[in-house]
Amino acid sequence: MKINRIGIGLGLGSALFATMAVAQPAGEPRDLPLIGIPTPGGINYQPAVTEVAHDMHWLSGMVHGIMLAIVLFVIVLIGIVIVRFNKKRQPVPERWTHNTRIEIAWTLIPVVILILIGSFSLPILFKQLEVPPSDLTIKATGNQWYWSYNYPANDVNFDALILDQADLASYGYPPETHLLATDNAVVVPVGKIVHLLVTGADVIHSWAMPSFGVKIDAVPGRLNESWFRVEKEGVYFGQCSELCGRNHSFMPITVKAVSPEAYDAWLNWAIDEYGGTRPEATPAAAEAPAGGAAAAEPPATPAPAAEPPAAAPAAEPPAPPAPGAEPAAPPAPAPGAAPAN
Repeated sequence: MKINRIGIGLGLGSALFATMAVAQPAGEPRDLPLIGIPTPGGINYQPAVTEVAHDMHWLSGMVHGIMLAIVLFVIVLIGIVIVRFNKKRQPVPERWTHNTRIEIAWTLIPVVILILIGSFSLPILFKQLEVPPSDLTIKATGNQWYWSYNYPANDVNFDALILDQADLASYGYPPETHLLATDNAVVVPVGKIVHLLVTGADVIHSWAMPSFGVKIDAVPGRLNESWFRVEKEGVYFGQCSELCGRNHSFMPITVKAVSPEAYDAWLNWAIDEYGGTRPEATPAAAEAPAGGAAAAEPPATPAPAAEPPAAAPAAEPPAPPAPGAEPAAPPAPAPGAAPAN
């Protein structure tokens, strides 16, 4: 009986250990708040966590405010026309067809409105497209139907595929992230400018992250670029936003924004997990053996001081002529020189 209890205890312990092993973090950051996620019945934008997204939300509010004012103005005009110019109030209609002041007004006012909108929208558009000096570069490649990512500075490559509903808990995601979470997430540090390069491997895709204000097409044979700087730590979800085939709706994007320290820890794990390099450690590693070898060898003796240059030796007399050879003719005297005695 005692042996059976021991066996049962070992079995339960093994099962519990296996469950804990599955739920253990595999290297990616866990316990992050879900910020950029759709909400059931939501009608507003997802929370903005980048400078560009804040500007886009403000511009959207301004344009919608102008639209609301125009709609209300038109409704008021229609009401006035219905009340004043009906058959009961005015059985005989007016015969005029033009009004210069009104025609000038309805021409200039829309022009002014468009200039007002453009003066705010164009700077935001340029800010979105002009990439500032970046701290990190990530290349995203769209495939049918998943995303591949590359961190060029460390040559880290991995694919991100949609998670089955049964696997969400083991990867640390709640049930509401079904069809949004991927097995491998893009990890970025908060407060750092990320340069995003996007291309396609087969057909046109689109990398879209609403909370970042980023939506850029992934075109085969072309490299598009964008950028973002995340302000808050958390998990953000996006999707492919270009119809790309049968499983277009099963091509999600998951980004985890973490502290710089957590990012460095993840990068070290990713290099070991996916393969890659640590270029910043290569110079130090190259200097360490050299320094050790220099310490092991005795110090070299200083080079002696350079000696002054020796005087050029006097010219040697000409060699005597060989036996039987005719003596060489004496050199001709220089013009004006006295003959030798």
